[in-house]
Amino acid sequence: MTDHPFSSSAIDGANLLRLAETPGDNVRPGLTRWTIHTEKLMAVVIAIDNGPWDVADAPHTHPHEQITYVAEGEILFLCEGLAPAQLRAGDLYAIPPEVPHAIQLLSPTARLIDCFTPLRDDILGR
Repeated sequence: MTDHPFSSSAIDGANLLRLAETPGDNVRPGLTRWTIHTEKLMAVVIAIDNGPWDVADAPHTHPHEQITYVAEGEILFLCEGLAPAQLRAGDLYAIPPEVPHAIQLLSPTARLIDCFTPLRDDILGR
């Protein structure tokens, strides 16, 4: 095995998240969440396995910027000021702070990757 220039030094705050080795947080039936973060940015992996849903989640807001990548499955993205959008694996959406938004799961399962700044203390339990 070749030595790599970064293999012998650690940076405070750098870490890894291996989903197969890390139990997720069961947020509610059918929704499991994993989080990873640095000082100013966080990513949240959401696995949903109770679809399709007859109706969308209730709209919500938060003071964080958000970008979401649809890694698996199909959702209906609902956001104030935009027409409802059917999104599939490979699609993304971005939401400014305080803009009401929601999703409706259209497929049996989905995996979403949310990125937030600043950190969401409500998700981190702080």
